Amino acid sequence: MALNIAGLVMMVIFYLLVLGIGVWASVKSKKMEKNANGGQALISFLANRNIGLVVGIFTMTATWVGGGFVIGIAESVYDPTQGLIWTLIPLQISLSFIIGGLFFSKTMREKNYVSMMDPFQRKYGKALTAVIAVVPVLSEVIWIPGLLISLGATMTVVLDLPFSVCVWISAAVAITYTVLGGLYSVAYTDVIQMSLILISLWLCVPFVLTSGIYTNIIETAVNNTYQAPWLGHLGSSDVGRWIDHFLLMSVGNLAVQDFHQRTLSSSSTSTARLICFIAAGLVIVAGVPSLLIGAVAASTDWNSTSYGSPSPYERGEGALALPITISQSTPIFIFAFVIGGVAAAVMSSADSYLLSATTIFTTNIYQTIRGQASDRELQWVIRVCIVVAGLVGTSLTNLSGGVLVFWVLGSDLTYTIMFPQLVCVLFTDVSNGYGATIGFLVAVMMRLLCGEPLIGLPVILHFPQCILEDGVYIQTWPFKTICMLAALVSILLFSYVSSVLFQKGILPERWDVFQVRTQRESPAEGTREDNDDETVSEPMLETKH
Repeated sequence: MALNIAGLVMMVIFYLLVLGIGVWASVKSKKMEKNANGGQALISFLANRNIGLVVGIFTMTATWVGGGFVIGIAESVYDPTQGLIWTLIPLQISLSFIIGGLFFSKTMREKNYVSMMDPFQRKYGKALTAVIAVVPVLSEVIWIPGLLISLGATMTVVLDLPFSVCVWISAAVAITYTVLGGLYSVAYTDVIQMSLILISLWLCVPFVLTSGIYTNIIETAVNNTYQAPWLGHLGSSDVGRWIDHFLLMSVGNLAVQDFHQRTLSSSSTSTARLICFIAAGLVIVAGVPSLLIGAVAASTDWNSTSYGSPSPYERGEGALALPITISQSTPIFIFAFVIGGVAAAVMSSADSYLLSATTIFTTNIYQTIRGQASDRELQWVIRVCIVVAGLVGTSLTNLSGGVLVFWVLGSDLTYTIMFPQLVCVLFTDVSNGYGATIGFLVAVMMRLLCGEPLIGLPVILHFPQCILEDGVYIQTWPFKTICMLAALVSILLFSYVSSVLFQKGILPERWDVFQVRTQRESPAEGTREDNDDETVSEPMLETKH
């Protein structure tokens, strides 16, 4: 296959544009540091809480409309073993934004938290929070290679460039502008990236739908024409796994720093909520083109195209259904534009993962170790963390396993471990450090015992209707949701029991390492006693100037 010059030129132009915007945003952030009350760290993490409605909507949407979103939707709709019924990602993400806007954004933004781990730190103390914070940091880093693998695989086939070259150049650009400008660079580049994604994908839709290379998608949705109907099938044994998948990608998204970083950086509480609600609609708009392209791919007689037989799925190239279908049905300049859109989708998520991991590590782990670190020291920690997270995430692309493995690992951590913890710390008074510790251990142990075929983890805890397929046990019950609920119940139950034991003096006060009795008698340090006052300090970013 010859080098795709048009696609390569588009990629170079796009990378230079994004890098330029990132540098401009970094200059803007430097000017604002002089007038920032929270220091340079607040500028890097939350853009001095100065993100307006329009930029906020773009950066919220762009964070989730990544390479896995754009390419993955088309792949799943096209895949004859899945179909549309298993491809509800736009709806799931939209639902998570709505729930977040209704219940989470107001609570978090009014208290001026810096990271999603700050409520843990205020309620449970720094030491326990630092331990729990390792989980979201790991999940953010784990998601990076999944994104870069999808980009590298696409560019290797489409542009005929080496996989490693595509991956490392994309990572280097994202790392560079994130280091330079923090959230300002991430947010403003997201505006460009999201615009390119929307324009490129919707621009190619008329060409794809009028190409004449496919049978009517309405007919193939329910008929077995060239393959199984692209609407998909949900058998009785699949219901449990479908429930797991739906909840993991909806409420599970509320337990990631990327979401809260956008609401916490907004200029006001009302702006934070509006960002969530409007982005919920925009993410649906962004998902429709990939869905249509996947349906067209499933309705195409590939023998009648220049691609020829066998089909992409039969060749093991189902993951490239979107770029292959577009290449067969659009002019070369449209195709090149779409490739730029795919790169934009990957980088718009990768930079967010880098910054989110850095925010939690610096605020809730490093400052626990170093105490009152200076503002200058924190700036160097931020830069080093972004680079290290980027290098580690990019290096993981050399491991075997593919996009799905990294996505499953990261999502499991957020849904089964972090979501019940976040719900309890935000919305229940009874939760304390003892319950949080037990809930953490219960979630980890149950998830390990339930197994995971994708990484070769054997099933030890067999739920009813666990079936054996090709020598591997498959759970048909919604076991991830069961693990999450078990953790939730454990947190509440052991928090209540420990509170009663110490409050009634059944256990001596000297054993109370999490100071449950003290917390009941007086407000925890750093909590806000007056809920009507929306102006509070930044206790999680205390520095020595």
